[in-house]
This record gives sequence, C-alpha cells and structure tokens, in this order.
Amino acid sequence: MVFVPADRDPLDDYRALNDPERRRALERRGGYFVVEGPLAVEALLASPYPVRSVLVDERRAARVAALVGGRAPLLVRPRAEVAAIAGFDFHRGVLAAADRLPLPEVDEVVRGARLLLVVEGVGDHENLGALFRNAAAFGVDGVLLDPATPDPLYRRSVRVSLGHVLRVPWTRLTPWPAGLRMLRVRGFSVLALTPDPAAEPIDRVVDPAAGPPERVAVLVGAEGPGLTAAAMDAADRRVRIRIATAVDSLNVATAAAVALHRLAAVP
Repeated sequence: MVFVPADRDPLDDYRALNDPERRRALERRGGYFVVEGPLAVEALLASPYPVRSVLVDERRAARVAALVGGRAPLLVRPRAEVAAIAGFDFHRGVLAAADRLPLPEVDEVVRGARLLLVVEGVGDHENLGALFRNAAAFGVDGVLLDPATPDPLYRRSVRVSLGHVLRVPWTRLTPWPAGLRMLRVRGFSVLALTPDPAAEPIDRVVDPAAGPPERVAVLVGAEGPGLTAAAMDAADRRVRIRIATAVDSLNVATAAAVALHRLAAVP
C-alpha cells in the first residue's frame, strides 16, 4: 500500500513542517503546499492542483486509499510516526502535498463574475481561511487579494476554509489600490466595508425591487486598522453593518459573512 517515487523521498515534503527554517524557505519559494484533514484533502483531490503524495496514519488508510485511488502516491505510517514527521498532531490522520499552479490573471477571475470579495492586509491565516469559506457559502465568484495579504494556501488557512480555498477562484490584485479602479471600469460597484458610523448601512445597497447591484465587489480590511484610506478612496461607496453601539466592530470574517449574505444570490 506504500508507493514511493524513485527520484525523491516524498516524506521530505512533510518534514519541512517540523523545521522552522525549512518551512519558511518553502513558504518563500512557494513551490508546493501541504493541506491537512479529510475535508481539505478531499477538496484537493477534486481540484486541478497536481497532488504530490498523501500521508495517512494506518488507522485511516483504507478509507483514504479509496478516496485517493490512483491519483497520487499513498504513504501509510503509524499515527505516532505521522505526528513525528509533521511535528504536530492536528491533521486528523491525513496530510497531502500538492504543487502550486500559476496564479490566474485578474481578468480571468472577474470575467463573468457577479460577486467578488476583495481582501486588503488580512494577516491572520485563520481569518483568511474563514473568508474563503464564507465566499464559497455565499456564491462569491472570485476572491482578489492585495499584495500584503498572506498566502491562502498556508496549511492553517486551507484547514479553516474546509478546503474551499482550493475551490474558489482567487488571485492577487495589482497594482494596489489602483486595481480597485480597474474593477469599477469593468462595471463593479466596489463597496468598502467599515465600522465607521458615517458610512451608509449596507441594507441601502440592495434595492427592494431590483435586488443587489448587477456586479458588486465587497472590500474588507485587516483586524484593528481596517481598510487603508487609499483603498477606501478607490471604492465607490463606504458601507457598514448595523450593530449595537456598545460594540466597536465585528471580526473581519464575520462582517464579510453578513455583507455577503446581504448581497448574495444563492437560493
């Protein structure tokens, strides 16, 4: 049940997780990425990303083998060895390594899109993963990231997204924030989400008779500082979610979910 390519040791893909220096070098190079957990691995196997190998503990081997089929080399090890190789025990018994694909052009992501999520400077990997999960839940056609937002294929982001980062089209929007004006030229209404009480409530964006705008991009920023002034100036409108006055703001993923739900066209 163990299939090993002759030209390399595929376990090295996972050992890098347990070595901070190698892991940082890997993240800088961006040559491949690792996902953890059954849902993320299942999403990976259904995606176009080339799968390098799947590492599974022997208790789950039969189920994972059926899922993998002949798509990738399957590496079966005792649970303790899997944890020792990866350096953590939060993978629910299965990990997979995959090659990256070139990022698509912005035009490729936005062509034919009705609803976009645009992210500026969200540095927390879990928030980023949650944003992708929300995007999938509310029918977002694509996610655009500014240059400062970290890698959404980082292991924690993929796990929190439940693998949806592998399903929702995404790319980097550059130059920033000038690229936001490009979206407006293409017919998108760019809504900057902010807790500023001077912003208009997002409820007013949706016409009760006509529904949401034909093409809309929801722009969200980092926890704490929020959107930069330059990004907000590049948007069409500044919008807020109505919340109790005793509460300063919502978590960025929560706020995005509320806004996307308001604008979504899902059944």
